[in-house]
Amino acid sequence: MSCLSEVHTRPATATRRLPLRILVDSLVDKGLPNAQMSNAREIIRRLDPEQFHVSTFHFREPDETIARRPNTRLIPLPERGQTVPIAREFIFGTHDILFYVKSSPASRFYMRWRRRFRDKRITVGTIESQSNLRQEPTIKQESVRLWEQTVLRCDYLFSNSRSVRGSLRSQYGLASELMPTGVDTKFFSPTWDRAANDRPRVLFVGSLRPFKQPNLLLEAAARFSQADFLLAGDGVMARELNERIHRENLDNVRLLGVLGAGELLREYQQADVFLFPSIWEGSPKVILEAAACGLPVIARQNYKPETVLDGKSGYLVGSDEELFVRLEELLSSPERRRAYGEVGRKHILQYDWDLITPRWEEIFLSLTRAERVA
Repeated sequence: MSCLSEVHTRPATATRRLPLRILVDSLVDKGLPNAQMSNAREIIRRLDPEQFHVSTFHFREPDETIARRPNTRLIPLPERGQTVPIAREFIFGTHDILFYVKSSPASRFYMRWRRRFRDKRITVGTIESQSNLRQEPTIKQESVRLWEQTVLRCDYLFSNSRSVRGSLRSQYGLASELMPTGVDTKFFSPTWDRAANDRPRVLFVGSLRPFKQPNLLLEAAARFSQADFLLAGDGVMARELNERIHRENLDNVRLLGVLGAGELLREYQQADVFLFPSIWEGSPKVILEAAACGLPVIARQNYKPETVLDGKSGYLVGSDEELFVRLEELLSSPERRRAYGEVGRKHILQYDWDLITPRWEEIFLSLTRAERVA
């Protein structure tokens, strides 16, 4: 595994003709909620088609913006037995770069194959969570091993925050370059002139899993009966949360389930506070979306999200009790909510995909310029 800084200091020995051919290891199905695949779609649709030919996979109807993109090859996958056609494309495809490598049996097979046959095509992996996966009980050990055998064996790794980069180095001794997750700030935008809610609305978006701590939204709802609490997402805790809502008569809580992009946007725009108590993250996409919509954000200090300016666009808290204290401050002050939301919106503009994608373009060009002649 190499560092991009080595690429910039190494003399170029070959330059490939444009367009570069990139195979993106992702599904571009329309409306897929998976955050990593959503990130891949955002990058693909913005890559300059004159410089980059993109091949990628789909299982159901593909995203129409990608289907319309020039210089794009969509590879259909069968309902069953997807490993073989994906691995076949990895091995026999004419790509220069394999990007956004996922943890999958197909990529594991390819990583073993390329080692044996000394395949020189470039592999690029992204790290979007903390690397101490073995300490997270909801992640199966076989999934961790698969990640180690695939993503971590890429030629180049990119972490989406300083905290994620530090975790990768401390857990595995691997270096990586920084490349933040982006957000579409044109789509995710505020409605500053909307009518005020009769009751403050507190929003959570994410999978309903223990480390996300959606249960704290219910505890907050019991403490702050003057506000409404909405949870968008699904997961293993959904039934438990629903039963608790009914058992404790929490009439100010609603579970919204998984929302489409338009529905999610409306919830962001109608909310007053974004509460994200998760304790184990990388750089959560939902924080970018909430801040882009002008919401003050309360998140954890654990993973040091750079997308929240503590005391300016929201709060980074160190304990559950501090979380409730900060929430009370925001609930009691519409003026502070508005001021923090405006700062957050301005801060998050630097993470727009229209700014992030050109950085990926430069990386792809740098990698191929520095590739040694086979």
